[in-house]
Amino acid sequence: MFTFLIKRLFQALIVMFVISLVAFSIQDNLGDPLRELVGQSVSEQEREVMRDQLGLNDPFVTKYGRFISNAVQGDLGTSYFFKKPATEVILDKLEATLELVFGAALIIVSVSIPLGVYSAIHPKSRWTKVIMALSSLGISVPVFLTAIMLMYLFSIELNWLPSYGRGETLNVLGWETGYLTKDGLLHLILPCISLASIMLPLFIRLVRSEMLEALSSEYVKFATAKGLPMNKIYYQHALKNTMLPVLTVGGVQIGTMVAYTILTETVFQWPGTGFLFLEAINRVDTPLITAYVIFVGLIFVVTNTIVDLLYGVVDPTVNLTGKGA
Repeated sequence: MFTFLIKRLFQALIVMFVISLVAFSIQDNLGDPLRELVGQSVSEQEREVMRDQLGLNDPFVTKYGRFISNAVQGDLGTSYFFKKPATEVILDKLEATLELVFGAALIIVSVSIPLGVYSAIHPKSRWTKVIMALSSLGISVPVFLTAIMLMYLFSIELNWLPSYGRGETLNVLGWETGYLTKDGLLHLILPCISLASIMLPLFIRLVRSEMLEALSSEYVKFATAKGLPMNKIYYQHALKNTMLPVLTVGGVQIGTMVAYTILTETVFQWPGTGFLFLEAINRVDTPLITAYVIFVGLIFVVTNTIVDLLYGVVDPTVNLTGKGA
């Protein structure tokens, strides 16, 4: 296990280095940040002086070396717009995004596993055909269209749920959460459903296909021949082995959902990192853009590492070190 952790840590450092290099490389093509900082009233001579002061005229290698030197100390630059450290700005908004991702993940898990298992156990059922048809439709509908339709139906026509904003939050040990207030929960419903709609059809089909494969395996046939109760075969033997590939894909998709919150947060004006990222692009706030890309990459790396470690919990036969017995 220790050897595996060292290997994963080394791989994570390489991945984060590549992500930081790519994120830092694209900032020179996003426009002139001084345009947003000083407007049009400042002369070109004064602009050049400010570029020198900000280090914008330095060679790329010099700028990147300075960035890496500061990054290892936790400094990803200072936001041009907020006049605050980019890390601090992102962390202020990150709790709202993670709250949205948590709600979407909860919906995906609680819906996809029962529907996927039912579809595998009853492959010729009428309800299975309905589930598969709806999952096919869900894959083809983009998330922003789902969000707009939900907003139109439940907010405008029925007036049941709020259409934008985060709602009332409660501070718990320094964490602002909307899960503990009625208004906060009402504001969470539509954005969470919209975000979950990206991955929910995929997971229903994944659980179903893996469950079908498990049900056709030899150990399930042997358990059936022994006369074990079918519910025990379905939910104790087959479902357990279904969860390993689902866990693999789920770990990757958590990072994907964090990235996909850009569209959901824009439609619902949700004050998270995705909405912040779009504002940073419009303002050419390059330190904030670079810090956001690195944060999303870090979430991918951390979740993938955690998933690898959970392999041994779900299936003890998995050898994390990759060596023979």
